[in-house]
Amino acid sequence: MAPTLNILERLDAGEIVIGDGGFVFALEKRGYVKAGPWTPEAAAEHPEAVRQLHREFLRSGSNVMQTFTFYASDDKLENRGNAQRFTGAQINEAACDLAREVANEGDAMVAGGVSQTPSYLSCKSEAEVKGIFKRQLNVFVKKNVDFMIAEYFEHVEEAEWAVQVLKTSGKPVCASLCIGPDGDLNGVSPGDCAVRLVKAGANIVGINCHFDPMICVKTVKMMKEGVERAGLKAHYMVQPLAYHTPDCNCQGFIDLPEFPFGLEPRILTRWDMHKYAREAFNVGIRFIGGCCGFEPYHIRAVAEELATERGYLPAASVKHGNWGAGLEMHTKPWVRARARRDYWEKLKPASGRPKCPAMSTPDSWGVTKGHADLMQHKEATSLDELKPLFEKAKASH
Repeated sequence: MAPTLNILERLDAGEIVIGDGGFVFALEKRGYVKAGPWTPEAAAEHPEAVRQLHREFLRSGSNVMQTFTFYASDDKLENRGNAQRFTGAQINEAACDLAREVANEGDAMVAGGVSQTPSYLSCKSEAEVKGIFKRQLNVFVKKNVDFMIAEYFEHVEEAEWAVQVLKTSGKPVCASLCIGPDGDLNGVSPGDCAVRLVKAGANIVGINCHFDPMICVKTVKMMKEGVERAGLKAHYMVQPLAYHTPDCNCQGFIDLPEFPFGLEPRILTRWDMHKYAREAFNVGIRFIGGCCGFEPYHIRAVAEELATERGYLPAASVKHGNWGAGLEMHTKPWVRARARRDYWEKLKPASGRPKCPAMSTPDSWGVTKGHADLMQHKEATSLDELKPLFEKAKASH
């Protein structure tokens, strides 16, 4: 069935909108996405895998089926020797069809998404970068998605360009930066970033990826304060990592030595997600979802924490007792004794890794747009390019 209300009507009415999770990380773990490119060929290559993940998020409480189009611009799909069997348009069309199919199984909306481009990092012109967004937007307009998300932008300038293009569709536009409290990679504060995005035409502004839930909520709060100081109005969204990142610097989790294959010890529990959902709600955020590391059970926890405000539980809660209540049926009495809220709220999980530190030292190379190391090309990365990077990495540890 078609969604009963659009995103802005829902938010204007005070409804809580729950997003989905991080498709590239989830599908990489399932064997459908290659780490490194992080591109969404699976929408065309393995539609059954993408469809199933959408369904699991829908069942867990998601109101938004975000098209699996992350990094699906042709300049990213062709970057550094990534062999392509499909064009960006083919991938994005397949992603839109899958998202709509599953959204129609519930009262969910379809969001088309664009993200930062290699072309911007390589200092291509505003016209060239906007052209990339326009080609992606053409597919989303053709497929009549319900609203647009410009997400995963490290530089507010590029996000502004994306918003300006997406606004031409006439659809509601969200703008989500992957920054923390220190601001974008040029040092523009979260509050100033938000003001610029609202002035560019964004209806909803916020943060996704790169940092853990509490850091992201803190950053959105700073954005909200900036927008209010400027006398502007907007709605707010947050879609953080499902990893604890207290040791991250301004570039977030990609600077952690564990990125991307050793992050599992940092995963938030479902009970951490309850705290996140409540904190996000309390600061006035009403579009609450997840990004890398978020699995359907994390979204279910968000939906369960906010069930009173939303008026219902997600379908997946039929298989999950409230605050561990299902453990009442366990055969072992010491496990039955854990069927209570105060046990899980007070638990301090152990890592089981006695020789590991609690936190890491991030790689702080300090490079961003315009630096020689970030100039992108279609040819595969050569050994000559890698050798100085290996040496630099050794020297920094």
